[in-house]
This record gives sequence, structure tokens and C-alpha cells, in this order.
Amino acid sequence: MKNFALTGAAGYIAPRHLKAIQETGSQLVTALDKHDSVGILDSYFPDCAFFTEYERFDRHLEKLRRENDGKEIHYLSICSPNYLHDAHIRTALRVGADALCEKPMVLNPWNVAALQELEADTGQRVWTILQLRVHPALIALREKIQRECRQDKYKLQLTYLTSRGQWYLRSWKGDDEKSGGLATNIGVHFFDMLTWLFGEVERNEVHISTPTTCAGYLELEQARVPWFLSIDINHIPTEIQAKGQRTYRSITLDGEEIEFSGGFTDLHTLVYQQTLAGQGFGLEAAKTAIQIVHDIRNTEPTGIHYNSHPILKGHRN
Repeated sequence: MKNFALTGAAGYIAPRHLKAIQETGSQLVTALDKHDSVGILDSYFPDCAFFTEYERFDRHLEKLRRENDGKEIHYLSICSPNYLHDAHIRTALRVGADALCEKPMVLNPWNVAALQELEADTGQRVWTILQLRVHPALIALREKIQRECRQDKYKLQLTYLTSRGQWYLRSWKGDDEKSGGLATNIGVHFFDMLTWLFGEVERNEVHISTPTTCAGYLELEQARVPWFLSIDINHIPTEIQAKGQRTYRSITLDGEEIEFSGGFTDLHTLVYQQTLAGQGFGLEAAKTAIQIVHDIRNTEPTGIHYNSHPILKGHRN
């Protein structure tokens, strides 16, 4: 049985990690969040130690390491805000644990290189959650693409609309310095999926970038991809809103919808299982998507182009 610690216990994504820790037969020993609304812990690990101050949490991790009585931490699951990921990864490595970090692992490409050096120094590993890579439908699609060996490029279209209230822009998520911006917050896992499926980036254009909307065009080794991301409910199709839904996700391949909406609840557990088996997704796997969103964040938008997403052009497919 492996011992886990967790940061960001009060966050939106933490329950998926708690479930995965439990379902892999592991134990959550201690958790951290500056907010104390963490009743969710009672449903999974009611006896774990809990801290609201990082300094006390850090001291507790060190104490567990030195006592060496079976409660020392093997993995630190990191669900904290994006700008804290790098520091919390370093905490894990320093106390002799592997880090298992939510996306984005870090905000900048050079942070990856620094962490690779720390891996070499400490002998510990840094892992991340790239759950779309373990989705059965997407694994099947990747195998299909590899079998076809097409000479011409696939035509894709990525649309991800997930409405957020006023709180979003007032929180750390609305601060580009802390979150990395909209493309990082809600797009990094899609960009990872696209490069995993269709190869390296050959061209990365940004057509529009606002606090609530970001759109552009990616040309990959095997695909051309206009993409559109938004947290503005006005972009969500009226027929979707009429159903009471506030999220719309669509990826089309040569005009046909890629169906992968099901099965999301178990993907974190699958990633945990692979990580515990030493077959998880490390720094090298995360590097390409981190570079993509860094470039998007630092590229001046060019406006609407011939290859822009249809929503940006004012119509839908």
C-alpha cells in the first residue's frame, strides 16, 4: 500500500484524486488547503491529517519522512492552483516522494527542464495527469490513425465551451500570471491529446485572445486544427442551453464527430494505476502541451483568418 499526501483538497478536481487514491488501495495520510471546507475528506479518508498552512504541512511531511514508521509519503498529489504546482512538486521531491500533478504541470517550458534536473538529483519522479491518453475511444482512434498512414493531413475542428460565472475572473483563474490564461486553464489537456494523436506542432496561430475567449489554428504533422475555447455562455448553442447544460464539447475529424464524452469519471483512477506501476506520464510527456499554451499566451492575436474556427467567422458547422 502506498501513502499519499495531497495539496488543494478543497478544489474542484480533488475528489477525482481522492477517489483514485482509494480505488488503487492506497492511503491518504495528510492533506493541505488554505480553505477549510474539506468535508469531502470524510467520504474517503476521515482520519488523514489536515493543514491550512503550508509551513505546518511541510513540517509534517518532513516529520513523517524522518520517523520512518510506515507513514512516510510515497506520492504527493498536487491539485493546488496552477502557479503553485512547481513549488509543490519541489516539496515532494525534497521529502523523498514522487509528485503526481494536475495539468498544467508547470506554466513555462523552462520549468520542465529545471524539474528534470531535480529528478536526476533526488532520484524521485514527477508525474502528471494526462487522462485523455487513457480514454478507450481515443486509444482506438490513435491506433486507427497509425494504421492508415495517410499522406494528406486530417481536417479537425476543436470546440470547447464551458460557461463560468463572475467568480472565475475574480479568482486566481482569471489572473494570467497565476493560471497561465484561458488556453492553459481549459485547453492544455486538449492540446496534449491533439499532439499525442497527430504529431508535433508545425504552426501555432492565435486569432483572438480575451479573458473569456481564445481561438486559433494549429498545424500538426498529420492534421490541421482550427480551435475555439470559451467560458462565455453566449457562445454555447441555444439547443444545448435549452437542455439546461452549460458545457459544449466537440471534436470533428474530417467532418465526423469524435465521440468520447463517456467514461470520464474513471480516467483519473486509470492514470493512478499506471503511475503506481511506473508507467505514468512524466515530464517529457507533458512538455509539448506546456510549450503550446506558453506560445499561445505570448503570441499577439492576428484576428480572423481564412483558417479560423467557424464560430469566430460568425457561423457554425
